[in-house]
This record gives sequence, C-alpha cells and structure tokens, in this order.
Amino acid sequence: MGDDSEWMKLPIDQKCEHKVWKARLNGYEEALKLFQKIEDEKSPEWGKYLGLIKKFVTDSNAVAQLKGLEAALAFIENAHVAGKTTGEVVSGVVTKVFNQPKARAKELGMDICLMYIEIEKSEVVQDELLKGLDNKNPKIVVACIETLRKALSEFGSKIVTLKPVVKVLPKQFESREKAVRDESKLLAVEIYKWIRDALRPPLQNINSVQLKELEEEWVKLPPSAPKQTRFLRSQQDLKAKFEQQQAQGGEQSDGDEEEETAAAVDPYDLLEPVEILSKMPKDFYDKIEAKKWQERKEALEAVEALTKNPKLENGDYGDLVRALKKVVGKDANVMLVSMAAKCLAGLASGLRKKFGTYAGQVVPTILEKFKEKKLQVVQSLQEAIDAIFLTTTLQNLSEDILGVMDNKNPSIKQQASLFLARSFRHCTQATLPKSVLKPFCAALIKQVNDSAPEVRDAAFEALGTAMKVVGEKAVNPFLADLDKLKLDKIKECADKVELPGGKKGAAGGGSASGDKKPAAKAPPAAEAPPKSSAPPKKSQTASANKPSAGPAKKGKPASAAGGKAKKTSDSKETTEAEISPEACEELAAAVLPATCLQQLDSGNWKERLASMEEFQRAVETMDKAAMPCQALVRMLAKKPGWKETNFQVMQMKLHIVALVAQRGQFSKTSASVVLDGLVDKIGDVKCGGNAKSALTAIGETCSLPWTAEQVVSLAFAQKNPKNQAETLNWLANAMKEFGFAGIKVKGFINNVKTALGATNPAVRTAAIALLGVMYLYMGQPLRMFFEDEKPALLAQIDAEFEKMQGQSPPAPIRSTKKTAEEEGDEGGEQDEDGGAGQDIMDLLPRTDISDKITSDLVSKIGDKNWKIRKEGLDEAAAVISEAKFITPNIGELPLALKGRLSDSNKILVQQTLSILQQLATAMGPGLKQHVKALGFPVITVLGDSKVNLRTAAMATLQAWVEQTGMKDWLEGEDLSEELKRENPFLRQEVLGWLAEKLPTLRSVPADLMLCVPQLFACLEDRNADVRKKAQDALPTFMMHLGYDKINKATGKLKPASKDQVVAMLEKARAVMPAKPAAPAKTGGKGSAEQSRAPSASRTSEDFTDKPEAKKVRGGGGAAKKGPAGKKPATKGLKDDEDKSGPIFILVPNAKEQRIKEEKQLKILKWNFITPRDEYVEQLKTQMAACFAKWLLDEMFHFDFQRQVKAIGVMIERLNSESEATVGCLDLILKWITLRFFETNTTILMKVLEYLKLLFTMLNRENYHLTEYEANSFVPYLILKVGESKDVVRKDVRVILGMLCKVYPASKLFPFLMEGTKSKNSKQRAECLEELGCLIEGYGMNVCQPTPAKSLKEIAVHIGDRDTSVRNAALNTVVAVYNVCGDQVYKLIGNLSEKDMSMLEERIKRSAKKTPAAPAKQSAAEKTQREQPTNPNATFLRKPAQEDPGKLKIMYRTYRIQSRQNAHSDHPSIPKEFQLDLDMIEQDQRSVCELPDLVQHQLDELLEPVMIPEPKIRSISPHFDDLHSSTASTINFVISQVASGDIGTSIQALAQIDEVLRQEDKADVMSGHIDQLLIATIMQLRLINSTHLADDRVDKTDLIKLYSCIMGNMMSLFSMETLAREASIGVLKDLMHSLITLMLDSRVEDVEDGTQVIRSVNLLVIRVLEHSDQTNIFSALLVLLQDTLVSNAGSLKVSELVMKCLWRMIRLLPENINSLNLDRILLDVHNFMKVFPKEKLKQLKTDVPHRTLKTLCHTLCRLTGVKILDHLSMIENRNESELEAYLRRVVKHSGNLSGTKSDRGNEKSAHGTDDRMSKAKVSDILSEIFKKIGSKENTKEGLTELYEYKQKYSDADLEPFLRNTSQFFQSYVERGLRVIESEREGKPRIQSSSVIPQHNVESSLSSSNEELKPAVYYERLKILRQRQGLENTTRALSSEDEPPQRPAISSLLSSKPSVASSTDMLHSKLSQLKESRELYQQEHNARSGSPTRARAASPATANLDDLKKRLERIKSKRQ
Repeated sequence: MGDDSEWMKLPIDQKCEHKVWKARLNGYEEALKLFQKIEDEKSPEWGKYLGLIKKFVTDSNAVAQLKGLEAALAFIENAHVAGKTTGEVVSGVVTKVFNQPKARAKELGMDICLMYIEIEKSEVVQDELLKGLDNKNPKIVVACIETLRKALSEFGSKIVTLKPVVKVLPKQFESREKAVRDESKLLAVEIYKWIRDALRPPLQNINSVQLKELEEEWVKLPPSAPKQTRFLRSQQDLKAKFEQQQAQGGEQSDGDEEEETAAAVDPYDLLEPVEILSKMPKDFYDKIEAKKWQERKEALEAVEALTKNPKLENGDYGDLVRALKKVVGKDANVMLVSMAAKCLAGLASGLRKKFGTYAGQVVPTILEKFKEKKLQVVQSLQEAIDAIFLTTTLQNLSEDILGVMDNKNPSIKQQASLFLARSFRHCTQATLPKSVLKPFCAALIKQVNDSAPEVRDAAFEALGTAMKVVGEKAVNPFLADLDKLKLDKIKECADKVELPGGKKGAAGGGSASGDKKPAAKAPPAAEAPPKSSAPPKKSQTASANKPSAGPAKKGKPASAAGGKAKKTSDSKETTEAEISPEACEELAAAVLPATCLQQLDSGNWKERLASMEEFQRAVETMDKAAMPCQALVRMLAKKPGWKETNFQVMQMKLHIVALVAQRGQFSKTSASVVLDGLVDKIGDVKCGGNAKSALTAIGETCSLPWTAEQVVSLAFAQKNPKNQAETLNWLANAMKEFGFAGIKVKGFINNVKTALGATNPAVRTAAIALLGVMYLYMGQPLRMFFEDEKPALLAQIDAEFEKMQGQSPPAPIRSTKKTAEEEGDEGGEQDEDGGAGQDIMDLLPRTDISDKITSDLVSKIGDKNWKIRKEGLDEAAAVISEAKFITPNIGELPLALKGRLSDSNKILVQQTLSILQQLATAMGPGLKQHVKALGFPVITVLGDSKVNLRTAAMATLQAWVEQTGMKDWLEGEDLSEELKRENPFLRQEVLGWLAEKLPTLRSVPADLMLCVPQLFACLEDRNADVRKKAQDALPTFMMHLGYDKINKATGKLKPASKDQVVAMLEKARAVMPAKPAAPAKTGGKGSAEQSRAPSASRTSEDFTDKPEAKKVRGGGGAAKKGPAGKKPATKGLKDDEDKSGPIFILVPNAKEQRIKEEKQLKILKWNFITPRDEYVEQLKTQMAACFAKWLLDEMFHFDFQRQVKAIGVMIERLNSESEATVGCLDLILKWITLRFFETNTTILMKVLEYLKLLFTMLNRENYHLTEYEANSFVPYLILKVGESKDVVRKDVRVILGMLCKVYPASKLFPFLMEGTKSKNSKQRAECLEELGCLIEGYGMNVCQPTPAKSLKEIAVHIGDRDTSVRNAALNTVVAVYNVCGDQVYKLIGNLSEKDMSMLEERIKRSAKKTPAAPAKQSAAEKTQREQPTNPNATFLRKPAQEDPGKLKIMYRTYRIQSRQNAHSDHPSIPKEFQLDLDMIEQDQRSVCELPDLVQHQLDELLEPVMIPEPKIRSISPHFDDLHSSTASTINFVISQVASGDIGTSIQALAQIDEVLRQEDKADVMSGHIDQLLIATIMQLRLINSTHLADDRVDKTDLIKLYSCIMGNMMSLFSMETLAREASIGVLKDLMHSLITLMLDSRVEDVEDGTQVIRSVNLLVIRVLEHSDQTNIFSALLVLLQDTLVSNAGSLKVSELVMKCLWRMIRLLPENINSLNLDRILLDVHNFMKVFPKEKLKQLKTDVPHRTLKTLCHTLCRLTGVKILDHLSMIENRNESELEAYLRRVVKHSGNLSGTKSDRGNEKSAHGTDDRMSKAKVSDILSEIFKKIGSKENTKEGLTELYEYKQKYSDADLEPFLRNTSQFFQSYVERGLRVIESEREGKPRIQSSSVIPQHNVESSLSSSNEELKPAVYYERLKILRQRQGLENTTRALSSEDEPPQRPAISSLLSSKPSVASSTDMLHSKLSQLKESRELYQQEHNARSGSPTRARAASPATANLDDLKKRLERIKSKRQ
C-alpha cells in the first residue's frame, strides 16, 4: 500500500509513464477525464502529453493499453497539437495493437487511425498502414487492410489516395493466409465502388479464380456512386450539407457530382510505368531498314508487343518514332504501315503528354498516308492520330492539318475533316478559341462546296461538331458565306453530335441531347455546361435565350481577325452601285438649288464660290436618309472638279466632302470618287488641312484600314513628294486617333519602304514618323520588315523607335461609325484573347523553310566532327536569318538542334542557343508546338557549370516564353523531371525563373503540383543558393496551389525535414503575393485593344488562351487586346507584394571582404572608360548576396522603367534600412555609375534624386565615404557634370556640394583636377567652377598635392579655346586671389602676356566690387544667401530676364553658401559687425575672454552712407517660378514638411513661410491649407513620438523645427482668408497637437523649450480668433468629446480644450452672425448624446457641464427664440436633451428680458437708464479694442482709446483687458503712454523704428526700415550690460514686448549658435527695444534737442557712442 500511496501523489503525466502498470492505468483514466474536460484545443496542457501518446498505445500491459488507447483517442480528437504525433502513434498501433487478441483493442486502434485521418493526416496514416502490409504477422496485415477499407468507405477516394493501395493490392491476393485474401477481396470491392473500371487493368494479372469472384461481386454493386460519410475538420460545410440531405431522406445527388467523382481517378494514374526502350531487340534499327518485309515485320511485332503496355516510362523515344514514321510514310507494304501506326498509337497512349514532343513530326506523315484506300490501314492511322491528338493540342497541329485541307486527294481531305470532327469532341470553349477555330472553319467551308460527297459530309460533320462545342454564336460569324440549306445541314449535324460523357455542348437552345434535363429552357441551358466550358457563361446564356442571335451579329469589321469572314456582310452596307452622270444630276437637282448646279462649272470663280456656299448650306440642312452622297460628290468632281484653280473654292469643296461623309450614308463607292482628288490636294499649303479633314471623315465612315490602303496606294502612284509626305503624316495621326484595329500592314508596308528610299527628305522623315507610330502598336517585330535597309536609314528608324520606347499608345478618339453598335453588342461576348496580337503577327509574311532543312543539313548538324557540326549550325542559322519570319514547320531541325544542346563542345551549345533565340523571334506564337521537343532541353542547359552558357540558356528560355506563354512549360511532368536532377545550377536558375514568372499568371495547370516534392527537396538542398531560390519561389507556388495543398504534400516528408519545411511554409504564407485579378473587358475597342499588338499576344494572357508573361519591351506595358488596360494594375500589384521584405541584406564584414578582394586583384578593379559585360556580371554577382532577388532583377532589367521603379523602392526604404544601405553602399554607388553610361534622361534624373537623398542620409548618420567607395564613384559622377542637359548638370553640382560633407574636400579636389583634363568643354568649365567653390569654401589647404602645382594646372585653362572654360578658370584664380592676395601670381607660374592681362583685368574688376559688396548687396544675392540648401529643391531656376553674368555670380554665391552654410551671415549687415556680436552673445564667460573686436575695421561705421539700408524681405527669384508653377510644386514642398529628416522639414517650412509672408503671393496657398496643416500635424506627432525620445537628435535642431512650425502657423493664421479654409477635422487634430505640445514636460526640459510653449500659447489664440468660427467651434466640441471619452489623455487636455471653448464663447457676441448655428447645435447634440446630463455629472469635474450650459445660455441670449429654428441638421432630436434644454432656457430668458424691458422703460422715463448706458459703453469699447487688434487700425484704436479715457476718466477697461494676454495689455499701456507724451509735447519716442504698429501679428511695414542697424546696436548694448560695462542693469522682460519675427529663411541661414527659435527672437527684440527706448530718451535729453527729426536717431551720434563703447570692450579685455 505504501507504494500505491507514493504514485497516487504524482501528477497525471508522471503516472502515465510510471513503471507500475496500475499507476499507468490510473494515469490513463485520469488523463482521459482531463482530455474530455479541456475545452480549449490550444491549451498548453496538451503539450505535456505530446511525447507520451505513443506510450499510451504501446503499453505492455493489455489492461492498461486498452485504457491508454481510449485516452489517446480523446487526445487526438481534442488536442490542436495531436497531428505532430501521427507517425509514431499509428506505427505503434500497427505493431502493438493490431496484433492484440482483444477485439476492443483492435477497434480502438482503427478508430485512432481514422481520427488521425479526420484531423488531416491521411497521408501519414496511409503510409504507416501500407508499411504494415509487409509485416510477417497476418493479423496485422488483415487489420491494416481492414482499416484502409474502412477509411475508404467513410472518407472516400478523394481523401484516401488509391494509387499506392491499388499498387500493393495484387500482392495481397497472393498471400498464403486466407484471411488476408478475403480482406483484400473486400477492399477490392470497396475500391471498385469508387473508381469502377479503372481498377480492372491493375488487377488483370491476379489469379483467374479470384478475378472471377471479384467480377461477380462487382456486378452486384449498385450503379450509383458511393458518398463520403465522414468528413475532415476542414470539410465541415460538406458535413452540414450531407446531414441536411440525410435529414430530408433524399438520395439527391446531381449528375455533375457523380461525373466528377467518376472522373476523379484515371486508370492510367494507377498503373506502374514500364520501361521498354531497353527491352527492344538490339538489332531493331537494322531490321527495320532490312529489304525483306518479313524482317521488318519481326522488328515491328517486337515493338508492338512492348507498346501494348498501358503506361510507359518516359525516355528518349526520338529514334524509335523516326523509324516508325519512316515505315508509315515510305513502306510499300500496307500491313507494315498498319503495324507501325499501331505502334505509334501504343506509344502515344502509353506516354500521353510526354509523347507531345514527337507529335509534330508524325502527324503530317499520317495525314499524307490517308490517301491509302485499304480500310485496315485507314483505321490504324485513325487510331494513331487520335491517340496522338490526346498528347498535344489542336493549336499545335493546326498548321499540319490546314496544310492538307486543300490536298488534291479527296481521301486525305475527308480523313482530315473527320479527324477534326473527332478532335473537336474532346475540346471545350476554352481549348477551342476563335483564333484556332477561324482558320479551320475557313478551310472546312471550302470543303462544304467540294465535288466529292464524302468530303462534303466530313466537312459538315466537323462544322457541326464545332458548333456543338463552342455554340452557334461563336461559329456563325465564320459561316456568313454559306446559304441556308448548308447552314441547316450543319445544325442538323450539330444536333446529332454526342460529346464524351453525354455532355451537352455550348450550342444551347437546341435539343439537349444526352443531357438528363431535356427541357430546352434558358435556365437548364445556362446550367448544363460542365466545368470545362464554364468561363463564358454570359455568352452561353445569351445564346440559350436567343438561338438566332448568332447569325444576326457581325464580328468587328475593324479587326483583322474577322476580316475575311465578314467581308460579304460589310460590302452590303458599305458598297453601292455606281450611278451614271445623268442619274447623279437628277438626284442632285432634287436636293440642291438650281442656281447652285448652274454655277458649279461657271468661268467666274466668285460664282463658283457662291455655288459652293449654297451647296454647303444645303448639305448642312439635308436629312441623312435623303442625302444622295454619291451624286453629291460626283457633282463636286464635275469640271473643273479637283483641278479647281481658286483655293477658296477648293477649300469649300473639300470641306463639303467632309460634311457629306460625316452627315450622310457614305459608301466606299462614293469614297472612290473623291479619294484621288483629296490625295492630290493633301500636299497643298492652303487646302491640305481640309483634305486631311475630309480623309479623316471618310475613315470614320468607311473604316480607317480601307481608307488608309486606298490613300497610300494613290499617293505613291503619283510622283508628288509633298503629297506623299503629307499622306504619311495624315496616316500617322489617323492611327493615333482611330487606333490600330484592323490595319492591314501588308497593304502599305511596300509603299513605306518606297518612301524610305525617296530622294525627298520630307517623305523619308514622314515615313520614319509613321513607323514610330506603328511601333507603338506593333512593337519590335515591325523592325524586321526593314532589316535589309541601309545602316544609316536603319539607325534613323531605331532612333525613332527609341523615342517611342516607354510610351503607351493613346486612347482612340474616333471610331468607324458603322461598327459602333455592333462593338457594343459584342462587348459581353468572350473575345479571342490575344487575338489582335495574333493577327498582327499574322501580318508578317512567313516563309516555310522545311524544304531547306534537308537531310544533309540534319546529318551535318549530327556529324562526329565538331567543325562539320558547326558548319551545319551556321547553315541552319543562315536559313532562319534569311527567312526572317517562318512557319512552325521546320522538318527534322528540332531533333537535330536538341542533340546539339548536349554537345560536348560548349561553343556549339552556345551557338545552338542563339539559333533557338532566332527561332523564337522568327516563328512567333507557332513556337508552342516545339516546347516539349526543344524547350525543355534548353532548361537542361541551365545546369551547365559555365556562367556564360547558363546566361545564354536563360535568355533563350525567356525569349521562348515571350512567344509561347507559360502554360506549355508547366503542363506535364517535364518540368518536375528537370528539377529532379540534383544539379544546383539548374535548380537555382529554374526556381528563380519560376519565382519571377508565376506571380504574373492568373492560373496554372494542375501539373505544377508535380514540382512541389522537388521544391521541398530544394528547400533543404546543400547549396545555399538553391535553398534561397527555393524560398523565393515557395510563396509563388503557394499563390497558385494554396497553402493547404502544399502543406498536405509535406506529409510525405521525413519528420525532421517536415518541421523545417512547415516552418518555411508559414513564413512564405505571410509574404504570399495575391493572384493578379482577371482584367475586366473594356467596352470600346480602344488603344487597349490594339496597343503593341505583337508583343500583346505574348505579354499577358489567361490560360484559357495564352498564359501571361512579362512585358516584352520597356514601357510597352499597356499592350494587350481588351484586358491589356488592366496590365499596369496587375503589375503594380505584383510589385507591392514583392516589396514586403527588406530590400537589403546586411552581411557582416561583406564590404571589407570586397575591398580586400579588389586589393588582392581577385576581382576586377572598378576602373573603366565604358563598362564591359564582365564588370556588370561581377557587380550582379556581388549584389546577389546583399540585395533582395526581386530588387536585383528590377535593377538589372533591360526595361528602364523597371529600373526607375527599383530606385523608387530604394528611396522609400532609404531611412528605414539606412544601416543596410550603408553596408551595401559601395555596390549601390557602383550600380549608379553604370546608370551614368545610359542615355535615358528619366533613369539619370531618378538616380540623381536618389543620390541627393542618399548623401543627406549619410551626412545625418555621420558616415564618411571610404577611399574604395569614392574611387569607384566620384570619377564617374564628375563625367556627368559635363552633361549637355542643364537639369542634369545642376543636380550633379548639388551632389558634389553634398559630397564634401561625407568626403574630405581635399580628397575631392584631385578628382576635379582630373576632370579638368576632359575633352568635354562643359565638363572642364564645371570642374573649374567647382574647384573655385572648394577654394572659397575651404581655403588653400584644399589644393592637393600642393597649391602651386594645382594653380599652375588651373591657370593653363585661362588660354582655353572655349569661353566658358576661360571664364571658369579666371573665376577660380580670382577666388584664390581673394583668399591669399598677390601671392596668387607666384602660385600660377608663368602665363602668356594675353592670359596674364585677362587675369589682371578680372582681378581688378573683382577688387572694385569687393568693398561695396557687403554694404550694397543685390536683393537677388540676399535671397540666394537666405535660400536654404535643399537637396531636393528642383525649382531653383535662373530667371530669363536677369543678366547672365550676374546670374552666374548669384549661382556661384549660392553654391558657396551651400558648401559652408555654417558660416553664412545675415545678408544685409557688414560681416565684421555681425559675426563678432554673435560670438560674444554665445560667450557666457568672463570679460577677458571676449573676442578681439579691435582687429576689425570699424571706420566704415562712422560714415552714415555705409550703413546698409535695410529693406523689407526680398523675394527669392525662384518664388516667382513657384507662384507661376502648378499646384504640384506646392504639394511637393508641403509633402516635405512631414519629412522624417528635420533639415528637410525646416527647409520646406522656410519656403512656405516665404510665400505666406508676401500678401500678394500668399493666395497661391489657397486650396492647400488642409494639406499643409495635416503635414504640420504629422510633423508634430513625429517629433512627439520619435525625435523627443531619441537621444541622438540634437535638441537645438528640434527647437529650430518647432520655431519654424510655429512661425509658419502664425503667418498662416494671420491671414483670415487662408485661415478660414481649415476644415473641422484638421482644426481638431491641430488643436489636439498644440495642446499636447503645451503640456509636454519634455519640451520644457529642453533649453529654450519654455519659449516654444509660449509661442504655442500665442498660436492657439491666433487659431481661435482667425479660423472659420463655425469650424473651430465644431472642432473644439468634437475634441472635448474625444478627450473625455478616452481616459488615456490626461484631464489637463480636456481642461485646456474647455478654456478654448470659454474663449470662443466670449467672442460669440461679435461672431454670432457669421456662425452656422445649425452645425454647432448638431455638435452639441452629438456631445449630449454621448454625455447625457447624468454621465456628465459623474465626471471628476463639473467644468464640462458648466461649459455646455454656458454655451447654450449664450446662444439663447444672443438669438432668443430663433435658436429653436437652428435644429434642422439633427435627425432625431429625442436622442439628446438639447431641444428641451434650449426651450427651458429660452422660456426663462424670455421672462427675464420682459421684466428687464419694463424696468428699462421705467428707468428711461426717469432718465436713469444705467443699464443701457453701460451697454453703449461696452459697445464703444468693444469697437475700439477691435481696432487695436487689427493690423490696419491699431494706431487709430489706441488714439480713440486714449481720448475715451480722457473723456471718461472713471471708465473701467479691466473687463476688456482681463482675457487678453499680458503681452497685449502691456502693448496697450505703452501705446497710451506714447500718445500721452506726444499730446503733452514731450520728445517723441522713436518707437516706430523698432516697434512695428501691430498687435500679436508681426507685420512688416515700411516703418521698420531702420530696424536692423538699431537691432544690432541694441544687441551690443545688452552685451555691454551683461559684461558690466553699463550702469543701468535693468531686468528685461521677455513677455512685455510685441515680437518681431524675421523670415524663417534668414533664421536658417544664420549660424547655428544664434538663437534658433522665432520666439527667442521675439523676446530678444523686445529686450532690445526697451533698452533702446531708455537709451534714446537719455540721449535726446542730453543733446537738448527734444524735437529733433526722427531720421537722425542712430545714424551719427549713436555711432560715435558705439565706437567709444567698443573701445571700452577692447580695453577691458586687455
């Protein structure tokens, strides 16, 4: 018992593994109870038992084991983690439970297995059970079979995979144990229920008795298919449906489901493949060539026996197929032909899709052999061709079939048609698109009229079958030429056709033959088609409802696709009979005035003109139906007709032609009458425009394709070059207007060639321009027409094509009128995708080169001698090259080339690959049929160890995919077979290729699943690159196959591998891209239809027709018929998904390793004149390790737009991945140098934009370029400084300036010196300019190696031929002179006399300017200094009106400023005075450490004329540009306000502030206010959340940023017109941000933070006063509500919001009339709805309640009972107490007002109306204070206030001043004192020169012109006081004075050490003002001139004093 008590205390899990069985039994029992109790399937409790469950089921004690099994079952059923135990537990069940004698144990074991299947682990369970079948214990085998049977019975064949079960079943029938055999029999019966006859072939070889027994059992089975009765956890919806059906008791099952189930298992899949190639007789190939037919027969019999195997192993059957083909084609013995055909049929059936490779070789031979009369032979051939058809597609065979359709032999035609009929039966609407059907229908229509009846019948059958499959509507357009009798015959055949499985075709509306729902109603017709024909539901329904709709409609006449078929119907509409001249005159006379006709041929031109005018009026008023168009135009052509000599008459004539064409029913006959005349006049200077208009009108009526063909042929039939040129110009324009649909390129391509060879340059130019337009639509194939032109001409054509690259065709603005309706009708019809593309490719004349691929050529290519093989390849390449465009029939060339792809000589492999690329271009879409034979061998080459071969193979592969689409590559097992090869190169290339292609596809074949096992293997490959590529490809596989399907496939992996792979699946799931959406059809056939058609056929298609592939050319993007319009969106979607991960990978020490390798010369040094391929490849290899795969592909993509996108992504991630960017910096800079060698300006500008941002980031991170990085980059950057485009040069200069911040200027200097040696004069000049800037900015030390050597080299350029170089050299030497004086002459060495004189002259001129420069700077220069250095500022343009020399100096100054912005000064103050004062101000130490002021020359201060004359802010020249530019410039600057980079934000704010502070320019900001405020709010939030908490951010920069923001906002809210644009939501966020900032203690802790808080306070008041009062009220109410609702914010926020509301309430009397009371009451209502009275009272404070009451009371008081009329916006007034409350208040105030008025009357009668007098006083004072508060009337207001106080000395101003700021109060008091002193005759205080007359705003008026000298004087005075040099030590208040805010830009350009906040400047200026007042009063009193003029103030006397005081500072210091 003691032992018992011990284990009883243990926890359950420990009991379960106790050595005592009773303890375990008890543990299992408790575990069972626990498992049933735990409700959460993800509870951590389950995890404790994960490792124990196997022990539960394998317990050695039988009693305990039973209980353990029960517990295990409960665990598996309830635990989320149970799936992890599947393998070990089922294995335990099989070995330790199924052998138990107890039936209960066996039963529980089975239940456990089935439960595992239910939780989605069927594969693992099945594998373990199948392993159990090999156990020696028959009990175990029986139990395993029984479990499999039970699983199949319950879960069905979709869950239990039958193939492996069927495979082992025959073996179980051979067992010695009867029990095993009996159980196997039961399993076989169960399997038969699910797959029926598919089970027969695998069991053919079992004992005949057993088979007979099985057959008997099978017969007894019910015919209906069984149903799944138990469901997986993921199939709960099916379970519910099943239970519902069971409840209804019905056996309702749709036929569709049954068919699906029946078709779920293909017998072929259950078979094991047999390898027959090795079993063939060794002498087969000798015997098959033997002369004796018996020997040949023996050989064939041996092969026939082998091919009877139903499934064959894949292999190289090429030789065997060729041998059999030869027998079929050439053997005279028909019996052998029949045998060979049977062998081919056997091969095709056994190999299925794998035989598709050989189909193209065999089919032509079989079709030709149908001439044989013997029935036996014909039958064999039919079987063979039918079997072969199933291995390929009809599209691939179309060329061969069409080739024999017009054969002379009727048997061949008959059999070809019958073959088509049989083939059509296997097709669906998806696999038989119009593009494939159209040529077949055309050929069959010919045969319908054949003389041989059997040919006709076969054709009818084929057409009938096609109609049955795709529907009448799709076929009828092709049958337009047939009479009714023949159409009826076709329909009759269609009705007889039985499609496989009794399925009904898409014909609809007809008899529902073979369908279970015979009613021919619309709904069944719509439902009937099976899945395969589901996509075009719309057209099916339409055809079902309207059987006759098909023939009524025409196809699109404009499209070449339907051109022929619709010719007849078109001609009926657009052609009319010619009318005789007499008839014309009669018709014309009926509609035209008699005088008009009489004067038509008058000799007097005026009469002819009058006649034309009458003619025009008549046409304009004529009815369309009554207009005889032909008669009218023939009258116009009547003598003089088109030979008219008077241009006015001729212009009218041409105009009338256009009118007739537009307004009447204009036919092609009418057009033919006038076209010749129009073409004749098209080149006329005066009439050409009218002629073109007329041609365009005819194009609209008669279709552009027809008109274009006629016009071009007429023009080139003439010899007039002007007409030819203008015709081509018209056509180019017409193509853009009409689009490219239906244009028959062949019709005029020869004329274009003629034009290209014309002697007249205008004709050539026009032809090239036309080709450019055609290129927009046709793409690269167009060039092939002109490859034999002269190189010079070809270069011009290429240049034109280059211009068009990247452009999309414009949307058509015109269309052919007659087809508009028809197109509308066809909008819903499913069009042939890619049809347009196909048609344009069809326009290209294709050559059949099969006769040139001779057997000699093929044998040469296969020769043993490599030289002869090379000769053969050369010949093949020449044949293809000569033909240009070829048909898909290339004889035996594919097999010959395939052999060369595995050639031991790699040169030949490379040559073969280039031939295959040639083939792709030459063959076009017809290449599809060669994918299996030639495409996959190319993939094999991807495994080659040589990089160049792999690159060539990938290029070939891409070229093929562009033509074929992806579908053919993904179908079948070929791709998975390639991936099985354990070749790391092949695997990584193929996976990379798939990762790129799969995301662009909308659907993929199911065969892609076959690649998944190989993908898993690659995920664990030993090679890291393979693993990485597999990980990249995994999300794209998942995108198409789904996570569940791929996850399910992991079940077959080993446990260790599985865990790893599943983890990767989870990661991939997170980044899985979304499938591209299926593009919507565009209604009109616009440019989307015809844009870039040839590439369109390859660019993006669905698998219903053609798979999607990448864009063919850069920018050719929107290039697809119909759906193409959506392509960019699809692409963008893909990009977005791809970008989810990091773009750079930070590899530790990778950069150091690269530097080391380059030093050791292991890799090429980055040094070249132009980059060679090896440099590019090396860089790409290096980048592969550090860059995301997709980004790398984009960066090296041949389409520049993709590269631009890549840079865009790099810009986006620059800040977020700054560390990784620095890690890859050398590679990024190298890649950028490659871009410098490109001519495309777009990519160049994008690169420069990135560089500016990159260097800004590097500077911010304090990173310095290494020598390695600089050497790889700087020389190439300097090359671009000589770029011809101004915009590029400007950006490069900015970058060079920024470069000095991350790379020493002294090291940059030698690079620039090297640049001065360039042959490019622009580069020399710019480099010299830059050198001058470096010397001015950094001194002479920058000159390397020595100043003397550098200066000598620079001085050489003074004698340069180029003026700009000379000037630049002179400027640079002058810059040196300014630094080191006359020493420059020594440094530059000996110069020629001429050069020296030029230099001396330049130095003299610069010397003259120098002294005046500081005092009299131009406004432009000032602004240049003030201009912040913004790397992104793209609007710094040079105004055209400026003098160029002056501009150059300005720009140079600007660049120097940008180099040394730390040293820039206030623009209008002499340098010495300014800088030293700043230094002194910063110096807080003792007096002795003051700077030495005596060293500075102060003499100029004594001369009043030298005092700079301050001006109001000058405006930077670039703001004129800004003002005149579009809103995009403002948007750009505003977007920078929210930048994460403080500097960028400050600069943006400065620019906006500069605009806002100019009233005449500020209106450009209108419409951008919300945008600006949002950006500002974002910046405030960013500071609050990021910058304040970041220790790395310099807090002085933050204060500067805050100052800029506050200053900006103050300027904005000073302008009421702009301030009122702010919306409610934005104001709410702004107020919240400002209040949060005021309460942020972190800001106060920062130095000068209190000043920021003070500025915020002022700003809040400004916002409240100047915003739209309704908006600010609403914003505050909503904000109060939000802050009270969210407890997250402190109570202080709510309090401040309420204070703002109180202030607004106080302003209500003034603003009541401008308020939208309805809106405010709605917000109050909403507030009260959220916070009813009770809830308000529960708050910690009653202030919200009181605030609301006060607001309502005030509104009621001001509006009275009318307030109740303003509740209109409230939908349900009962939701809050507002209305009731207002009524109470109104009622109450009504009584009060009544009593008040009574009292008032009473008091007024006695003359003591105190209340009224007080009200009057209040109004007067309000008016006065309003004036004081405005900018314009502040002085007048102060005067009135003074007079009022004089009049009413006892007047109380306290109520009016109480709520104003201290600042305002002191301003009013001082103003009153000033007026008082003036009135009393005291000396006038010179305040106007310091204090601008304003209130809170800082307004710059003309009165502050003398501000700056005064300010600097006062600064000096304060310093004196600080240092104890002044007796008066008066405390200065920073709050008492109005602030004078300087422009932010001037703040920016000052030294960092100067006060960095506008508010600090406010306080400092107010201090200066006070001390200045005091000083002036003293000084004036001393001078005894109390009334002296204001102008004398600080100019002379003050300066004397100033000099003395400076002397004192100096002496103190000494």
